[in-house]
Amino acid sequence: MTPPLRFQPLYQTRVWGGRRLETVLKRELPDEQPYGESWELCDRAEFQSKVVDGRYKGMSLHDLWMHHRVDIFGSRYASHPATRFPILLKVLDCEEVLSLQVHPPASIAASLDGEPKTEMWHVMDASPQAAIYAGLKRGVTRDDFVRALEEGSVADLVHQVHPKVGQFMFVESGRLHALGAGLLVYEIQQNSDTTYRVFDWNRVGLDGKPRALHVQESLACIDFDDAEPSLQQPGPDGGLVTCPWFDVRRSTLPAGERVELANSEDFVCIAVLRGDINLGEGKAGAGALLLLPPATADAAARTVAAVSDAEWLEIRLP
Repeated sequence: MTPPLRFQPLYQTRVWGGRRLETVLKRELPDEQPYGESWELCDRAEFQSKVVDGRYKGMSLHDLWMHHRVDIFGSRYASHPATRFPILLKVLDCEEVLSLQVHPPASIAASLDGEPKTEMWHVMDASPQAAIYAGLKRGVTRDDFVRALEEGSVADLVHQVHPKVGQFMFVESGRLHALGAGLLVYEIQQNSDTTYRVFDWNRVGLDGKPRALHVQESLACIDFDDAEPSLQQPGPDGGLVTCPWFDVRRSTLPAGERVELANSEDFVCIAVLRGDINLGEGKAGAGALLLLPPATADAAARTVAAVSDAEWLEIRLP
């Protein structure tokens, strides 16, 4: 039986980033720059998550997926066609608003030399004034949008919602979106890094130059029928999103109680949102990520014990 695996976070500076990874999640950041993203679990050619301790210490997620797939992820994925682990997990610290952007749908991604990307956000922390931009206001047409781009008034056409901690949003490829200032978000997404910026609030990047825009690519991808989407709450069973690319549910547990995780034949990623837990031989606090391999013969290895009132996401591959 393999204990839960921990991975070294990969920190990414962003012009819109801040310091909540340090102040809220108690991380030690590399320097004083604005860090907008922590890639918690990543199998990209340019960025690789690596195991921090135990039997697989130093091994990359890609090596685990390609050479230890059954042991670490479960026999159901032995013939999975993906050559890289299909899910990418991030924590986003939005000190400032992100660019207004879109990810390409599968139907046109290849023609744009991009990768399709559907994602979801779970709100971990939100200032009272924080907003999410998602979809268009009802009645806005493509022509309206193009005209507003030319006039610099496109933000007036985008739908806004004001999130609270615990709410989430499913962002299918093709949905125009931007996370607003004052948000700390857990993001679960397809393993893709293709983003087309259509508007960036007329600001410059960390190098002092305007960031590149991808207006024509964005116009080809935006779903102009996507009007005024809503934030969502977990279902009665804690279910958040079940889609072809990931399955996510949220669990809560009062201090001192225990619960056995379901489906012992497959791996599960546990992303702790609040409190402290013990999971098998692993201990984790808010912001921690544990990848739990299959443990068919040992229920204790899949039992979560809440040291304090705790809340976590369970992330699986369908």
